[in-house]
Amino acid sequence: MTIRDVARRLPGLLHLRDSSQALAMLDAILCPERWLRYHSFDTHWGPDQELASMCNGTGDEYSIVFSPAGAYVRVFDHESSMSPWRDPESPRPWPELLEPVPEVFRPYIEEPAFRLEGVPLVTACLWRQASDDHWHTGNIAVPSDRDDPDGAEGLLELVLDCSPDGYQQFAEEYYEVSLDPADVAAIYALRPLTDQLVTALNPHRTLAELAEDLDSVGYPTAARR
Repeated sequence: MTIRDVARRLPGLLHLRDSSQALAMLDAILCPERWLRYHSFDTHWGPDQELASMCNGTGDEYSIVFSPAGAYVRVFDHESSMSPWRDPESPRPWPELLEPVPEVFRPYIEEPAFRLEGVPLVTACLWRQASDDHWHTGNIAVPSDRDDPDGAEGLLELVLDCSPDGYQQFAEEYYEVSLDPADVAAIYALRPLTDQLVTALNPHRTLAELAEDLDSVGYPTAARR
């Protein structure tokens, strides 16, 4: 699958934001240790900016910045032949990967959190302005060394799927838990979080323990709709 295929499958801005919040909230409920979680969502990342992110602990990650201008998606697969470090002597992003990014999103190319030693940590990127009806990518010549050359399909798998079933399968493998599909679906629907729902997903967690995560993710509760 090419980045253009990924762009066609990626959901719209609101749906992507909702599913990103759901992923972060589910991870927070299932895993008290922040450093072990895959997904995060920060509604306070910057002025009028929110950040959805994923880090798998092996060097692969993605970031999605939501703003009034739209959304910018950055993917980094450390094993990709499109890595900026394909030439260690002269690290640089893949040709035409970042050049077409609109001016409104270019600050995220320079964002220090998305760089390593001054070099953008990116093997794939997509963007969509608020007025757009589809996602955009650069006109990139991708290598044919593997089916997912830039890592976008694999790393964005759960936001491309956008289904409770996809998360349930991920969580049961990664967190080694058994989940009721209806409980996962409730979070995907952004239903207000209650003690009962938290306990159903993780008997060892309480709603009170999630106060900081609820604030960060911006997830609704029965007391805060």
